[in-house]
Amino acid sequence: MENGVLVDSSVYIHLLRRGVDPVAAFLDEFGPLDVVTCGIVKLEVVRGIKNPKARAHLESFLSVCQFVPTTNARYDDATELAWSLDRSGQVIPATDILIAVSALHVGASVLTLDHHFSVVPRLSMAKVPKSWL
Repeated sequence: MENGVLVDSSVYIHLLRRGVDPVAAFLDEFGPLDVVTCGIVKLEVVRGIKNPKARAHLESFLSVCQFVPTTNARYDDATELAWSLDRSGQVIPATDILIAVSALHVGASVLTLDHHFSVVPRLSMAKVPKSWL
């Protein structure tokens, strides 16, 4: 986790469903400067939060995380990665491709409960703490 950990939305959603505050869990496990995020993760997570206070709490946290912008260059990288993976028989969702290229761009590991990320070349994976499962 040399350059932080990009937490996939699957982890946020899993913790929220278990009644665990993801902000507290991430700060306890990684510290405040190690969590990386991107726009698609924010969209996937925040859209499902019904409680306005919980939403504000999570958005405040996300606003201080290292943010990887989804620029035209990221979309170019995502397009190339998707094309390459598709040709090798590994078709994964476009949202996961964007998350993967965001992590690769900053050298972050990905923390996920989703198996799709394991097929992305050069992508480092962080282990989900057993206590979260």
